Order: sequence, then C-alpha cells, then structure tokens
Amino acid sequence: MGMMNNLPAMEARRRRVWRGRLTQAFLIILGLMFCGILWQALVWIGQYPSFILPSPARVYSRFLKLLGSEMLWMHVRVTLSEIFAGMALGMATAFVLGYLIAKSRWLERILSPYIIASQSIPIIALAPLLVIWFGYGQLSKMLICALVVFFPILVNTVVGLRSVERNLRDLMRSLEASRWQTFRMLELPASLPVVFGGLKVGVTLSVIGAVVGEFVGADRGLGFLVNLGQGLLDTPLMFVSIFLLVVIALILYGSVSLLESWLLSWRE
Repeated sequence: MGMMNNLPAMEARRRRVWRGRLTQAFLIILGLMFCGILWQALVWIGQYPSFILPSPARVYSRFLKLLGSEMLWMHVRVTLSEIFAGMALGMATAFVLGYLIAKSRWLERILSPYIIASQSIPIIALAPLLVIWFGYGQLSKMLICALVVFFPILVNTVVGLRSVERNLRDLMRSLEASRWQTFRMLELPASLPVVFGGLKVGVTLSVIGAVVGEFVGADRGLGFLVNLGQGLLDTPLMFVSIFLLVVIALILYGSVSLLESWLLSWRE
C-alpha cells in the first residue's frame, strides 16, 4: 500500500524533472541563437574580412564542405583516439596511486613533492620534450593528455577515500571484512561523488592535452587543423575545428554526468 501511495508523488517528480530538462534545453538553444545573432551583427558592423572574423554562415558553409570529405572525420578520429587513450592511462594511474596515497601517509610525504613539481611545469613547456622523446606519433599526444588528466583525478580520489567515516570503517572491521570487501562495499561507493568531480574536470582537460600535443608536432588531428588554418589564413577552418573540440568536450562531460547519475542513483 505504501508503494502504491508513493506512485503519484514519483510520477509528479518525473514530470518536474522532464519539465526542467526541456526548459534547460530551450534556454541553451535560445542562448546559441542569441550568440549567433550577436556574432553576425558584429561582422556586419565591423565589416571584418573573413580571415579576421568570418560570419556564422561562412563558417557553416566551410563545415558543410569539410563534412563531405573524409579528411575531417580522419582528423576527428585521430584526436578522439588520443583523448581516450590518454584518459584511460591517466585515470588508471591516478586511481591506483590515489588509493595507495590515501592508505599511506608515509607514501604521501614521499611522493607529494614530485607530484606537485610535475604539475608546476606548464604542459605547453613539457609537450615539446615529450614529442622529442616519444616521437611525433600518437604516443606523445597520449602521454600529454594523461599528464593533464592525472592530477585532478588523483587529488579527488585521495580526498574521496579519506572522507569515508571512521565509524563505518570500524563497522567493516568488526564484520571481519577483507580489504577488497571494504573497498568494494564501502570505500568505493562512499568516495564516488568526490571522484566524479575529478573525472568531470579530467575529461574536459583531456581535450586540451590532446590539442596541445598536436600544436607542438603533428600532421593529423583537430589541433593540426587549427594550426593549418592559421598558416593558410583560413579562419573558418579554425572556427570549425574549435567548435568540434567544444562539442567533443561537452559530450565527454555529459557522458560522465550520465554515468554519475546512474551509479549514484542510490543516494536519492
């Protein structure tokens, strides 16, 4: 009976959620239209040539022209492969090292200076060295991407694991749970909200890492297209490449948010 009584409330909540999502989508579309109109007005008022500020119509025309060729999708695939490989390496390393540091203050005191020192070096200064050491192929871009992703996920993993309440840990010990059972049943679920905060930052930074690597040395990828457009004064090509990078970052962020909603649905 209690479950039946809750059904109207659950249905009303679903409707509110959907109304909120539709309102959000409408506001996003409205904002994009406003930005497009403002952009076009700026081109008209300033009478800018296309190599300085192309109109939205010219950028869209350039996009359609590229869309019909295999070249654009080849560059998108290259950048995506670098992003996914770098994210996988950076996340795996950050999770494992974050768990070890969260469990050992001694290890934290030893490794912290080196980790902080590695993050104090601008990635744009480190990227040329990685390209020299590992070549102009995808490996150097993957390592640059992994370095950018690594730190925010590491910090959030450590903070998330250490935020687990002590009385819950004592409860698991009283139940004689193994280390793996404690991690799987307590530490991982309890730390996920904080870890996902680092993941959201990491996936967006991964796009920056891949593009920085392509800026330094590459003959493929969306970062290469931006460099190519700059060299040819093909500003519409640069805009198309930048917009595609933004779309990739938004899709990655949205995917992590959906995964977070699914895995953390128990909190509601």
